[in-house]
Amino acid sequence: MGAYSEYLNRGWTATDLQNERKLQLNRISKIRDGRDILVIAADITKALPNVSTALDYSDILPVQDQLSNLRGDALDVIIETPGGLAEVAEDIVRQIRHKYSRVGMIVPGWAKSAGTIFVMAGDDILMGGASALGPIDPQIGFATGKRFSADAFLEGLDKIKEEVQNTGKLNAAYIPILQNISPGEIQNSINARLFSQELVREWLVKYKFKFWATHSSTSKEVTPEEKQQRADEIAKALSNHSKWLTHGRSIRKEDLVALGLKVTDYSQDIDLNDAITRYYTLLKMTFDMVNVYKMFETTETQVMRVFAQMIQSQQLAPAQGAAGAAHVDFKCACGHGIKIQMNLNSHQPLNPGFVPYPVATNLIKCPRCGRDNNVLPARLQVEAQSGKKVVQ
Repeated sequence: MGAYSEYLNRGWTATDLQNERKLQLNRISKIRDGRDILVIAADITKALPNVSTALDYSDILPVQDQLSNLRGDALDVIIETPGGLAEVAEDIVRQIRHKYSRVGMIVPGWAKSAGTIFVMAGDDILMGGASALGPIDPQIGFATGKRFSADAFLEGLDKIKEEVQNTGKLNAAYIPILQNISPGEIQNSINARLFSQELVREWLVKYKFKFWATHSSTSKEVTPEEKQQRADEIAKALSNHSKWLTHGRSIRKEDLVALGLKVTDYSQDIDLNDAITRYYTLLKMTFDMVNVYKMFETTETQVMRVFAQMIQSQQLAPAQGAAGAAHVDFKCACGHGIKIQMNLNSHQPLNPGFVPYPVATNLIKCPRCGRDNNVLPARLQVEAQSGKKVVQ
């Protein structure tokens, strides 16, 4: 039986999943010689208004917070991300590398775009059978409201230029296209492409190739010039839109090896593969069960980002001098509505049709789909608006 089926059959709550995640993280750490573990993960499948699963500047603080809980001399980062800002990847790598000289990057699922750039800062890159990186060609927003690959955009301009040079005239069909392009957009695309490539080149030479001493085929010493050349080739290949054709293309470990990048196949280690697979399964189940869209965690601590689905709340008038209560209409992701009563400062009789707010766990189980909904954002909003504390 697979890990997913096994865990589903147990009928676990969100708390059970968290306890098991920690167990598997500790197991990974033990197998990896006691290394610290940091998870930076997002639910790639969630597409909700005002919810960004991509790497952004709001991720820097929780990463810093989780790093402050760690005390070891080597670190493994488990990364799951659709991409995001390369600048944020750079800032997070700086935080990590300021603290650790030895860093492994574990990719159990997807680390696309800026996530791929991030992974290149590891001394070791660990991937399994389902792991995938992606092209690093930056996606640029234009004044027209459209987004294009910077590499594909510049390649298209080069083809127009080449055609003009060959024919001696500009095809009239290109005129309205060129009229909507500013010099600033062209330079921005050039800068973005160079920035992504430069990060990869710098990190490969500084970190990934740090222990690359001899050529495996000849046993000859590897020179600094050869490291720089290999890094340049890999950076250009990863950003080459013409090679991968789409920004969402999956680049597997075999593709990376063909580019000249050494990747550790963790699936060859039975225990490590089982521990990483189980952790990744639990992570995805947590995203499915609880309204969490980002997770930052270590073996002992965690910071989670949740999305609130509160429709409206109404503070009731105090009864006989009591502090009163707030009634909250909450909608689960499955669409089922749940009426929650939050007692303010003191206990109140439960109104018909309402469930009491779970002060101890902040989790409401949906009677329709069984999902454990994290309703802490609703509680914090009510407490902020009322100036009172939600109690049992």
